[in-house]
Amino acid sequence: MQRAFEVIMLSGLTIFQMSTVAASAQQGFNPQPAASVDPAPADVPALPPLPRGKSTVLGGQIQKVDPVRDQITLGVYGQKPVKILFDERTELYRDGSKIPLHDLSLSDHASVQTTLDGTNVFAVSIHMLSQSPEGEYQGRVSSYNPTTGEMTIESGAAGETFRLLVTKDTSIIREGQRGFTSSQSGASDLEKGALVSVKFESNKQGRGLATQVAVLAVPGSEFVYAGNISSLDMHAAFMVLMDPRDDKSYQIFFDPARLPTGLELHVGDHLRVVADYDGTRYMARDIAAN
Repeated sequence: MQRAFEVIMLSGLTIFQMSTVAASAQQGFNPQPAASVDPAPADVPALPPLPRGKSTVLGGQIQKVDPVRDQITLGVYGQKPVKILFDERTELYRDGSKIPLHDLSLSDHASVQTTLDGTNVFAVSIHMLSQSPEGEYQGRVSSYNPTTGEMTIESGAAGETFRLLVTKDTSIIREGQRGFTSSQSGASDLEKGALVSVKFESNKQGRGLATQVAVLAVPGSEFVYAGNISSLDMHAAFMVLMDPRDDKSYQIFFDPARLPTGLELHVGDHLRVVADYDGTRYMARDIAAN
């Protein structure tokens, strides 16, 4: 009897549901589909590629890390502090081993590979060092103060400057041709216009400290070159002479009106040139076919 009652109840429920659907159809009611679920948000866009500007390596001391602005302040050797941006594209290293970017911290010695992102300086990679870095720089002395020991060197066509300290412990020597190196060298050679090659390290204040200054030329010094012309510009009145004795090339200016009678210059000619260094360039005083 109980079983029969359950069957009757289930049958009645079925009839009721069918009647309800039929009534809805007669009233023109169309049941709406269930509300669709919004799709999952799209993935966060990938970071843009690294800027394609010219890469420059700056050495100095990380004086400040600003994680809010994603910016570090680098005290650059011989220059003013530079603010450098970074983000997830920046690679971070400590003593050559890659570490997470969140480990970026103040560092007495750091080397930062940078590039321009518009007008901003951006860090491609940051190398934090436990030991004081060393380096070498070559250029023309633009100023030297024997009282403070500060020397400024200018290098490149853009006139980039580098400041460093010369102390009583700095070795100052002449390098090059025998006629030039036979004269005694010293701080007096660090005059404006002198060509120098400097080896340096950083002190605790992050400043470049010269350990050795090799003086390559001083204004008024004479040099003798012998070699083949590898490049010639008669309009600008200069040649590039390749001297096989030291396997180096020298840009030498000349006065076309003072060339020896009958001497015509051509690329490949072998010459002997006596030139004076005037503080900005080598100027030929005597040119002869050799």
